[in-house]
Amino acid sequence: LGFFDPLGLLDDADEERFNFLRSIEVKHGRVAMLAVMGHIVTTSGVRLPGDIAYGVPFSSMKTGLAALETVPLGGLAQLIAFIGVIEIGWNTRKDEIEAAQLKASKWDQKTIDRKLAIELNNGRAAQMGILGLMVHEKIDNNPYILNTLLGAPVTFN
Repeated sequence: LGFFDPLGLLDDADEERFNFLRSIEVKHGRVAMLAVMGHIVTTSGVRLPGDIAYGVPFSSMKTGLAALETVPLGGLAQLIAFIGVIEIGWNTRKDEIEAAQLKASKWDQKTIDRKLAIELNNGRAAQMGILGLMVHEKIDNNPYILNTLLGAPVTFN
């Protein structure tokens, strides 16, 4: 999609600032891709075995944003702690992990650049996708409105 800065966040910015904001955009895109996939998978009825907190099985959890209403405080604390541990681990080994992955891929620089652009654009699309799912869930509890319009409604919560 090329360079896109409608808010002017990079006016008078140096390369270090650009790289920092781009890394944040890529991270948010990766999280959004996981969020969209998680939304679709849990809506289809797939749940982890066991309990999210003592006595509260994953199977009793609602889908989407409504899950935050059914997660007990202990489960929410576990989720936040787990995400924090992942974030700390990623930040300490990010460069090493990315270099190892690129070396293992045996791609040339042109292919690497193309794949990174694809990831960036897919992340942008996923951010819009999860936003759309959340908005439609809050409007009328029908995040998969397109399915309904096409005659294949999805039961949701």
